[in-house]
Amino acid sequence: KKMNRVFGKSLKIRQVDSGSCNACEWECTALTNPIYDIQRFGIDFVASPRHADVLLVTGPVSRQMELALKKTYLAMPDPKIVITCGDCSKDGGIFSGSYAVTDGVGNVIPVDYHIPGCPPSPATITKELLKLMERV
Repeated sequence: KKMNRVFGKSLKIRQVDSGSCNACEWECTALTNPIYDIQRFGIDFVASPRHADVLLVTGPVSRQMELALKKTYLAMPDPKIVITCGDCSKDGGIFSGSYAVTDGVGNVIPVDYHIPGCPPSPATITKELLKLMERV
C-alpha cells in the first residue's frame, strides 16, 4: 500500500554503469530473469532518466563518465533518489586511489542509499530495494 501511494504502483530504475568491472551489472541484469523476477514487485528498468524514480549507479565513476553521470542525474524528475550498488560505487573499491576514477559516486552526485557487496547478489539487491521502498 505504501509503495502504491509513493510510487503509483511501480518503481522505475535507470541503471548507470559509471566505470565498473561489470560484475554488478551482471547481477542487476539477473534481476529481471525468471528466477528473481523483480517486476513482480512493480520494479522495472527504464531507458531514460526522465522516466526514472531511482538512479542506480554501479562503479567508481571513471573520469570519462563523470559528466555523463551528472547529466543523467540532472535529467531525472524530482524527487531524485540515488542508490549506489557495489563496493566500488561507494568509495572506489579496488579502483580507489587511481588517477582514472573519482573514488565513488558520492564525490560526483548526492547519494541516498547504498547496497553493499562485491558484487551484491540479485537476492541482496532485491531485498535492499524492497527495504528502501518501505523507508520512503
